[in-house]
Amino acid sequence: LANLLQGLNSPDSAVKEKAIAETEKRLQEQGASREEEEESRTTVNRTLINTSVRAFPPEITAGHSGFLAALEKDAQERAQRRRRNEQLANALKEKGNEAFRRGDFALAIQSYSEGLEKLRDKQELYTNRAQAYLKLQEYEKAISDCEWALKCNKNCLKAYFLMGKAHLALQHFTESRQCYEKMLQIDPQKENLFKDCVDEARLEEKRVRDEERAVREVQAGNVAASSIQELLQRISSPGQDILYYTGGIRLLAGVVDNCTGQTFFRTNNGFSILRNQTVRGAFCAESKSPAEVELCVSLLLLWQAACAGNEENQHLLLAQAEVSAQLPELLSCGTAQIQRETLALISLYSDNQNGRRLLVRQDLSRWLQILLAFVRITDARADSAMNILCDLTGEERFQTQCRALLSTDVLPLFTQLLVCARQVNQAALARGVAVLGNLCADVGLRAQLAQSRECCQACLQLLDGCPDASSPEYQQCVFAVLGLMMNLLLESNGAIQDFAVPISGRCLALLGHQDGKIVTRAIGVLSRVLPASTSAVEEVVKGGVVKKMLKFLKAGGQLTSSYAIKTLSICTKSSRQAQEELMKWDKRFQVLLKLLEAGDELTVGNAAFCLSQCLLLPGAAWSLLGSPVVQLLLRQAGGDAQRASVQHNSAIALARLCVAEPR
Repeated sequence: LANLLQGLNSPDSAVKEKAIAETEKRLQEQGASREEEEESRTTVNRTLINTSVRAFPPEITAGHSGFLAALEKDAQERAQRRRRNEQLANALKEKGNEAFRRGDFALAIQSYSEGLEKLRDKQELYTNRAQAYLKLQEYEKAISDCEWALKCNKNCLKAYFLMGKAHLALQHFTESRQCYEKMLQIDPQKENLFKDCVDEARLEEKRVRDEERAVREVQAGNVAASSIQELLQRISSPGQDILYYTGGIRLLAGVVDNCTGQTFFRTNNGFSILRNQTVRGAFCAESKSPAEVELCVSLLLLWQAACAGNEENQHLLLAQAEVSAQLPELLSCGTAQIQRETLALISLYSDNQNGRRLLVRQDLSRWLQILLAFVRITDARADSAMNILCDLTGEERFQTQCRALLSTDVLPLFTQLLVCARQVNQAALARGVAVLGNLCADVGLRAQLAQSRECCQACLQLLDGCPDASSPEYQQCVFAVLGLMMNLLLESNGAIQDFAVPISGRCLALLGHQDGKIVTRAIGVLSRVLPASTSAVEEVVKGGVVKKMLKFLKAGGQLTSSYAIKTLSICTKSSRQAQEELMKWDKRFQVLLKLLEAGDELTVGNAAFCLSQCLLLPGAAWSLLGSPVVQLLLRQAGGDAQRASVQHNSAIALARLCVAEPR
């Protein structure tokens, strides 16, 4: 054994090979002898347990130590080689990434392949190479690389994503969806990406099925198919009069009236209609003749027919550069018929999620200003424009695009519309104001709006003209403006501080309005504007705000109550007169005690705060003797309340109560 170990550790390769051969020979002989023993062995158990400890001979121990040392050395050499190969593989990966960015996908694949020769288990090289294969439409190879990547890392999201794309390109729709579902299982936070991928697969499958059905219709001699093909050929022929093309487009719009017709239109290159110079010239002309207007309207009607409910066609239409560039021009052209049909076409996109995603990929930076301008129009175009804006305001990319021109273009128009509220379409104006209010969800847009002194002044001017006898449409405008102001008051800046007194004065005047929704929002604005100015607090307290807030608290509406108690807490914080009036008008603090048992913690916290401020007055604590105030405050301060601020306010009120009235 010692000789064999020495041979295995020998630097001489010939000696080492001889030792390996001898070792294998002995192992085989030993295995054969054991098999013979097994055949002749009896069932008698002759096992002997040796209780004495005997050390291995020194030469064996030395050989064993040498063998372990050799193993350790070999492991170190392997680790060193891997580190060196990993460095080379990373360098080749970066070389491939650079080639991919340049669009040289063949070189990228070569670099990734060389990297894999250095390190076979590097997952990123497989997924990167799969992505390059996708660009070259080598989908089977992409799938193979994704499978290898998953052997390296079974939870590789990129591998499932790229494999889903490759299967989709091969029209393996079931397999594609399975890949996307696996992504969601691995990371549930990728739900939006999952939805986008599944929608893409659904649309592609629908497109394929529609086109297969269209082929069968053609083979069956469908008349509409031949009509569409013939009309498109006629429209594409050059040198004809503009009226010739207008008539052909009108006829075509009448034939493309169902899903099969839409598919025929698409598969016969119907969206290339603008390649005709006469048609394109009329569509893109800045100042259109009556004949050009008629042709443009005919085109818009054709596209409405081709895109209604057909997402693939919607995508192809907006992919036309002339179309996406001309839409804002058509909206602002001033020709009612063109505007009406353009709005109808855009509405096909804006009223569904996938259509909105297609729209916001365009440059929509001017759309807010263009669509708001329709408020000046008294017909149905104003409603259509506001519908589109309402649909788009929830899209983050639309909000981002609106920032660019808000201060320079949108705000001057918006301010003018507010000032001229009685001369515009008031129902549309109310919706336009609500759109601006919804856009305040974007912090950047809200900050720009809140800094506009002209906007604040215009809002106040609109509120001034709201007597009870004003029209329902004007009251809608007031309601919308109050909502906008509530959102703007989430900001804090010099303009808001300067306008705090007039804003609070207008809201105080609206508290007697017959419309309860307007009253509630007026209280909401008060609750947000008063912290900006102690002068505003003094003015509203002089105007009897405490008594009015108690009246609304007794009425019991949850939203109104939450705003009213917040307003009282602000007033009692900085005004002794407010504290005294609250103690005067709320006998034994019955309203506040009732609010301490409310289900809304913010209401409870503000009620406790008001009570703690009033307890600074002489006699206030005495009026609470015999009430359950101690138990109520203890319950909130002791942990029933989840919010720390509610516990804090309740504890302060309890402490002041005990100091002022030891009983």
